[in-house]
Amino acid sequence: MSQFDKSLFPNLMVGEFASEGDLIQLITDDEDEDQSKEPVSDELPILSVRNTVLFPGVVIPITVGRQRSIKLVKNAQKGNKLIGVCAQRNPNNDDPSWEDIYSVGTLAKIVKMIVLPDGNTTIIIQGKKRFSIKEHISDDPYFLAKVEYLNESFPKSSKKIEALEESLKDAATKILHLNPDIPQEAQVALDNIDNTAFLTHFLSSNVNASVESKQKLLEINDGLDRATILLELMLKDIQMLEIKSEIQKKVHTDIDQQQRDYFLRQQMKVLQTELGEEGPEQEVEMLRKRGEEKDWPAEVAKHFNKELDKILRINQQAAEYPIALNYAETMVDLPWNEFTQDNFDLKHAKEILDGDHFGLDKVKERIIEYLAVLKLKNDLKGPILCLYGPPGVGKTSLGKSIAAALGRKYIRMSLGGLHDEAEIRGHRKTYVGAMPGKIIQNMKKVKISNPVFVLDEIDKLSSDFRGDPSSAFLEVLDPEQNSHFMDNYLEVDYDLSKVLFIATANSLDTIQPALRDRMEIIQVTGYTQEEKVEIAKRHLVPKQRKEHGLKAKDIRFSKAALVKLITDYTRESGVRNLERAIGKVIRNVAKSIAMEEEYDPKIDPEAIRRILGTEIFDRETYEDNSTAGVVTGLAWTSVGGEILFIETSLSRGKGKLTLSGQLGDVMKESAVTALSYLKSRAESLEIDHRIFDQYDLHVHVPAGAVPKDGPSAGITMVTAMASVFTQRKVKAKLAMTGEISLIGKVMPVGGIKEKILAARRAGIKEVILCRKNRRDIEEIDEQYLKGIKFHFVDRVDEVLDIALLDSKVERPLKFNLVSEESKRD
Repeated sequence: MSQFDKSLFPNLMVGEFASEGDLIQLITDDEDEDQSKEPVSDELPILSVRNTVLFPGVVIPITVGRQRSIKLVKNAQKGNKLIGVCAQRNPNNDDPSWEDIYSVGTLAKIVKMIVLPDGNTTIIIQGKKRFSIKEHISDDPYFLAKVEYLNESFPKSSKKIEALEESLKDAATKILHLNPDIPQEAQVALDNIDNTAFLTHFLSSNVNASVESKQKLLEINDGLDRATILLELMLKDIQMLEIKSEIQKKVHTDIDQQQRDYFLRQQMKVLQTELGEEGPEQEVEMLRKRGEEKDWPAEVAKHFNKELDKILRINQQAAEYPIALNYAETMVDLPWNEFTQDNFDLKHAKEILDGDHFGLDKVKERIIEYLAVLKLKNDLKGPILCLYGPPGVGKTSLGKSIAAALGRKYIRMSLGGLHDEAEIRGHRKTYVGAMPGKIIQNMKKVKISNPVFVLDEIDKLSSDFRGDPSSAFLEVLDPEQNSHFMDNYLEVDYDLSKVLFIATANSLDTIQPALRDRMEIIQVTGYTQEEKVEIAKRHLVPKQRKEHGLKAKDIRFSKAALVKLITDYTRESGVRNLERAIGKVIRNVAKSIAMEEEYDPKIDPEAIRRILGTEIFDRETYEDNSTAGVVTGLAWTSVGGEILFIETSLSRGKGKLTLSGQLGDVMKESAVTALSYLKSRAESLEIDHRIFDQYDLHVHVPAGAVPKDGPSAGITMVTAMASVFTQRKVKAKLAMTGEISLIGKVMPVGGIKEKILAARRAGIKEVILCRKNRRDIEEIDEQYLKGIKFHFVDRVDEVLDIALLDSKVERPLKFNLVSEESKRD
């Protein structure tokens, strides 16, 4: 009996357990034929085995551990030592029934039985012949069945059989050469087999195939068909081994460099461990652990873990490694559904807003409304507020107060001069120096998903060849879209819907219409003199005193001193210049204290004039009405309302109209329209029509270095021209604003509140407005309107009746007019 090691076909799994079995014996044809002539019974005890199929003529060891199987073996050992061996359908079933074993098996003889120290029994069995179970007799204490033996039908030797046998041996030989785990001695055992039936059974038992495939081979009665199917299985195994060998060869070509890199990395890892530094695996594992703690969407978590797996595949020395690592760190540093608790105490919020800002009632009311709805609903998409008004009125600082009132964190992002779209949407991470946009950067900085986000100076966005940032803001500032904001660097959706965005702007004209449509515009107007005094007392003086290291006892401002500062040195809509002026006064006092000089801590108007010098603004210039043709108008600018002078003069000429003062197209058109209207109404206004042909008219707006434009100077232009043509003075302390049509209709204009504040600052007592602007006056607080009389008109005639005095100037211009007849003569 020749011996054959199991390693010839390492995938063979024998016995009741896959780990057992290390012997396969080849039985010669003579021995097999002699033993097959032994008389056998048609009643056989059935032993179920796992993970193997026994073929006739093959010897295998089996470890028996189940009580039912041990009883069967011991009983057979006492008798004729013959048992039936059938394979289990499910190898994991520890207590199989008749339905769990195949009905075709192999008659086997127990060649030897060995009892192991652990209580298990190992038997060596030899396959005899195939059988089929016909009747189940008993299953206790072990399986007993009535069987029918199946005859082998291998044809006699022929060229086809010989060719098939050679093919099987060649395939087996090729497997031996392709599989380095099989010892070369196996080739000797294979060459000793010269029986086709046994060769088929031996190779069937050892082929790398599943139990189901081997069982199908056992159930085939025709030996030629069995050998043919066996050859197909072996050829498939050869193909797999060839592919495996080819892959190993390709890998082997780079194994030296890989080994070198591996050893170097291992040395680096040891050094990093000794130095207390972290390697890539530790960094990735730390990031993965932090990612598991994040409350982010499933899609984001999947994308994040995929990026971490990619980092592990990148060489640490490659340029892509720090890029991928920075990207993963950015994702895990961002706040995902991490919120601060909103403070729903509305009284507390109102106290904070009132304490930080004097006035601004409309803005405060809107914030209280937002907080009230959030308190009732407990879920509200962040509104997009736009605070619009002149500089220095507290738009930016108001955002900080709103954050304090809500109990949220505060972010401010300045947009002045921003002209690159990538500053908003970020760069794609494949670019050199790529980074997320400023929106995501600020969210990463604040570490909270619902801050108050102030977008400062949104009207000063610009665009160039790198894109249009204002268009990029369309998604950021749209409550219906910003829940899925896509940053180019981040590559996943980020939710901005819980952020309270507050934009600030000095002018709405430069804001893109689509962007303006996404925001709720809240106008923040300038302050009256009384409000400025209160703001200075409550906020500006204490702030500047603290910044300059002074105490309350060191300096005291009287109300009259603050009024002088406001009226004579800082005539503006906001309070920025007022704060600077207060700072100058406090610095002067600080110098005296530091030099230990005598000084008066009480600041009065005389002290203001001594410290700041002569007054910058002179109110008398705003009251001059001694000359015909000079009219005071009201204008709106980005820094608030201003008064505007229109000066006109006549000179001998041919009726030419000259405009100066750097006027825009709209104001030029207003002047032309006004002159045309006066020509059409010359007779009713008692204007000699010959003046229009024999005198040139010059219209000038002082401060020629400042560009001026807008539809507010129409009635001012026509009044100034009518005054100079008729030589009638304009009523003192009167200002006006409004546009005119060619037929003399007065049309409404905007910016009424800023203009009214400018009129108050200039000491104006009467204001002429279009009748349709009455609704704007009704919305203004009464404290802004004190001391001003309003005239609401519909036509230019009414304007002239109110503005022009009946008496002419003291030394009227004498017109030397030439009649048409004199011209002809």
